[in-house]
Amino acid sequence: MRTVAIMQPYFIPYAGYFRLFAATDLFVIYDCVQFPRRGWVHRNQLTLTSGEKDWLTLPLKKAPQDVKIKDLAFATDVEERFDEESLRFKAFQEDHPLLATCLDFSSQPLAYITDLMQKSCRALGLHFSTLYSSSLNIPETVHAEDRILAICEAVGATHYVNASGGRELYDATTFKKRGISLAFLPEYKGSYNSILERLVFEKASDVAKEICSQSKC
Repeated sequence: MRTVAIMQPYFIPYAGYFRLFAATDLFVIYDCVQFPRRGWVHRNQLTLTSGEKDWLTLPLKKAPQDVKIKDLAFATDVEERFDEESLRFKAFQEDHPLLATCLDFSSQPLAYITDLMQKSCRALGLHFSTLYSSSLNIPETVHAEDRILAICEAVGATHYVNASGGRELYDATTFKKRGISLAFLPEYKGSYNSILERLVFEKASDVAKEICSQSKC
């Protein structure tokens, strides 16, 4: 029996994202797909010192339109640009270990984002067992639902858990035919603020309680 989630890595995502860690035995970081430039992989909305919301974006090196998440690289001036941008946000005026991780660009974007997720899970007391989907060498000709199923089979999943927004993407009957049960988390009923802000300004135990109480399929 192995419960698995498969999700793109997000930069300091909201607490509801972390329910997938709480609900599964293995979290597969979906890095073998095209980088969504208008998504949440490299950016998030945070609260400015003025109280309004704005985007905080990781400075990335220019890459082809079809670049995969695993192949992203930081811009050469990433530290200077991020330092300047981050100071506009309320959370970065505080002192918290996660902020130091945000300012460490010694690795490439995928490892950087993974490290932030791992340290967030550690602060929340959540299980963190992951692998990169790219390490499974699924053929590039396998797409969409078939790719998710191939990953599930490669890691020995018996149960696959997805966020509530994936209901229109996957079919339980198709999964069942492959010996895998499909389940979805309920719609999240909590704050959509970045986990960074939540951990800086709230007790980690309170945030963890919110996450775990809504991680049952």
